[in-house]
Amino acid sequence: MKSVKEAQDIIIKFSKKGETDSIPFKDCLNRMLAEGVFADRDAPPFDRVAMDGIAIQSEQLLKRQHFIVEGIQAAGQEQKSLKNPDNCLEVMTGAVLPGNTDCVIPYEKITIKEGIATLHANDHRQFQNIHKKGVDAEKGDQLLPAGTWIHPGVKGVLATSGLTQVKVVKSPKIMICSTGDELVPIEDKPLPHQIRRSNVYMLQAALKDLNIEAETTHLPDDKPKLKTAIKELLGEYDVLLFSGAVSKGKYDFLPLVFQELGVKIHIHGVKQKPGKPFLFGTQGEKFVFGFPGNPTSTLVCFHAYFKLWLKQHLGIKDTLTFGHLDKDIVFNKPVTNHLLVKTSMEKGKLLAQPIANSGSGDWVHLALADAFLSLPSDQSEFKKGEIFPITFLHRNSF
Repeated sequence: MKSVKEAQDIIIKFSKKGETDSIPFKDCLNRMLAEGVFADRDAPPFDRVAMDGIAIQSEQLLKRQHFIVEGIQAAGQEQKSLKNPDNCLEVMTGAVLPGNTDCVIPYEKITIKEGIATLHANDHRQFQNIHKKGVDAEKGDQLLPAGTWIHPGVKGVLATSGLTQVKVVKSPKIMICSTGDELVPIEDKPLPHQIRRSNVYMLQAALKDLNIEAETTHLPDDKPKLKTAIKELLGEYDVLLFSGAVSKGKYDFLPLVFQELGVKIHIHGVKQKPGKPFLFGTQGEKFVFGFPGNPTSTLVCFHAYFKLWLKQHLGIKDTLTFGHLDKDIVFNKPVTNHLLVKTSMEKGKLLAQPIANSGSGDWVHLALADAFLSLPSDQSEFKKGEIFPITFLHRNSF
């Protein structure tokens, strides 16, 4: 049986960056940029007015406080020029700086009456309130490197660069599979011995939270049918995520079916709670993740292992985040304890309050948690205020 670190090292070993895909600009948010983006023009492309006000020649500040308004330079208009240096032009934010001017004075510091602008003071300087051409980037400069996560600010740069198609790391094609004859569709009324399917929709939502669409299916507890279905799925999908049927029960056929289909199992069993029966295997460039069927086990293993694989696939550097345990805990088993917590910030510290629950099958209290702390296996007493690695259960920009 592997330790958590050994299992995660194996996941990393079998992970590699995905292929590239060209997608429409409108769909690129929360994707990984696959190639660098370069400026197709200077940024800004002209001397840009940075505040509404008037534009003057700065040398006139030594001579006068009153300026006749010649006209207006609006944003989007072709550049005008100041005809008389004794005068000024009204200018709007985003406009081209008029020719023969080099100083913009905001409306708040002037008074305009009967076509004459009067300064409240003369303490202005050359090039103030002017966004100089090329100061942010020159044509040909790299604006964004490959491997940039496309958040709203990055998308603005892509739009400014005129990219109607964006090259991103291709998302894997994923199928989420539930197993178990006790599971029925969510719209059905379960019999006393049945429960509704939930884990597949929880996993589908977790993937959607990472901007990845995935399909779901249900497979029966019948070994021949299971083998036939999985063989077809391996031919069509890059990744298969399974919830249930990876333990040692008489109807837990998945490990045997994987072996018969040529799936090499690299991990089956991790020294952790919850999620001990976790399974990971490969068949060439195909990847199989088997999560135990209890909901907490499923979600913890998804974030501890599949999300780690996904980061490698997208080219995202994995970084540890730490939380402060907000209550004394005693856990006497020599395994990593993935402790469900509710987080909060207090005086700059990320506090993690343990969520009381009845075990990994308790989906009611799982819904109250937003993260889990991973408490090390070589320790049995954990004190309030101690710091441990924390993993969030919903979007936190990876």
